[in-house]
Amino acid sequence: MSRRSERAADRRRRRRTTIAIAAVSATVALVGVAGVTGVAWASGELERWQNPEIPCTSPAELSVVADPAIAATVKAIAADYDASEKSCSRTEVVAQASVDTAAMLASGNAAELDAWIPDSPVWLVRMSSTARSLGRPVPNFALERSIASSPVVFAAAAERASELGDAAPGWNALMKGEFTALLADPEASSASLSALQAMERRADIGAPRQFQTAMIQLNDTVLPTAADSFAELGSRPAGTFAIASEQQIALHNREAGSSPLVALYPADGTLALNYPFLRSLDETELAKNLPAPDAERAPETAESRALELRARELDGLKLALWGAKDAFAADGFRDGVGSGELEQEGVLAEAVAVDTAAAGAQVAILRTWGVLSLRSRILSVIDVSGSMEEPTVTGLRRIDLLTQATSSTLAQFSGDVDLGLWIFSTERAGDRDWEALAPIERLGDEEQKAKLGTAIASLPGRLGGATGLYDTTLAAVAHVRSTYDTGKVNSVLLLTDGRNEDENGISLDQLLAQLSEMDDPAKPVPVIMVGIGPDTDVKAMRAIAKATGGAAYSAAKPQDLSVVLTDALSQRACRPNC
Repeated sequence: MSRRSERAADRRRRRRTTIAIAAVSATVALVGVAGVTGVAWASGELERWQNPEIPCTSPAELSVVADPAIAATVKAIAADYDASEKSCSRTEVVAQASVDTAAMLASGNAAELDAWIPDSPVWLVRMSSTARSLGRPVPNFALERSIASSPVVFAAAAERASELGDAAPGWNALMKGEFTALLADPEASSASLSALQAMERRADIGAPRQFQTAMIQLNDTVLPTAADSFAELGSRPAGTFAIASEQQIALHNREAGSSPLVALYPADGTLALNYPFLRSLDETELAKNLPAPDAERAPETAESRALELRARELDGLKLALWGAKDAFAADGFRDGVGSGELEQEGVLAEAVAVDTAAAGAQVAILRTWGVLSLRSRILSVIDVSGSMEEPTVTGLRRIDLLTQATSSTLAQFSGDVDLGLWIFSTERAGDRDWEALAPIERLGDEEQKAKLGTAIASLPGRLGGATGLYDTTLAAVAHVRSTYDTGKVNSVLLLTDGRNEDENGISLDQLLAQLSEMDDPAKPVPVIMVGIGPDTDVKAMRAIAKATGGAAYSAAKPQDLSVVLTDALSQRACRPNC
């Protein structure tokens, strides 16, 4: 059997209709494929696909995961496609929040799927970045054009619209605090994240901290979902708006018993949510390499025909989604390029112009937001063993890069974070492998902030010894639990460039057993491990992280430490199975 045939047979054996069944083994890299007709439709291939040569003896089973906002519409269109005479497919559409799908794919805890339809390309970029930070392969998806879109707007209670006056609210005015906006958590809401990018673009030149200050203020008005923001509007003062997509407002207004909302379109322009069709790269590669109708074909097997059928049907479904503009409009969406008329209560009939979002920039904003919005109590534990003296390709030592990354990250924290600092190497303080440099105290205290800054700056002068990893980890978890604050997320952030070298300390098995014994569901203390450079014991790090409900990140290139450290602190990037 050929490698492709074996892969096809294996895919059929493992294919299931839910997303959270088994780990994916993904191997290539993120590929962007864009265009009006998609990858399989060049050189007259459309006619070939619509007049299939493969008999429909066994329908292709397609698995599609879609953001909940659009899943019902996608499911209905897919059902119509499956029922059509030209199709040979059975499609299962699973609704799952885009942030959760991205997290599960990045952490290797999602089952195989044929297509993913998030509410923004940002989740594809975020998924890829998180997978790399976790030291895992990046799952393979080709980015194809969007099937629908919806601009980001302000929502206001319709009954109070007369109080708003003639001036439309704008992003620059929001950034300057001229009015209040409620928003869903940007770590899970593309509408909120797009709003933050719109604000950043309209920051005043010469005011570098204006946007960061605005994010800190907005953090006080964050609610779990857009629906929660809508519910709050009625009890808030006049001039309070909710940030949402146009489609979210239209959908809300159709719900029985809801208080009507009106969409206010930002005076200084806006961005839009886009719902791209993300296709499994294996299927895309097959579709790209199919021979033309008149080309000589290699002998076919049942497995190759099944794989070709799946690719053909996935293309057919994609075309059906691209062509279903009326169905999407009926549910409050504009088409994939932002045009089309709507007949929905509370929103404009005509489409508005939108700016182009930048997914990479949104991921950077999300990292900053994740650090700024922390409500945590963290014991940071830093490796100062002799190997941290090693130079990197940048010309700086590992300890120099760590000091820079730690200082820049510390500068982004809000004053509500409690932070302490330990260092460790073998026999750092007598027979003990760890030494406390700063207790866990509130960063809003200027004395504590100065103490941490001084301690971090002193790290290069404290190097020496081997890596006493296991004893230190156990002591750190015990210390955080003994001084637990139930009002915050309590955790240990441990940064190391090596593996345990303490011959007189506990073993990994002993560490895991003792962590299990001291585990208290009422007082969880996740250990967030960050490995620096190529010499870290990734297997041990992941075992420790798993035992404590934490995560193991990997900065295989020490120069990437700043990004990895920020990803590690914003741990929701890999929820729910880091």
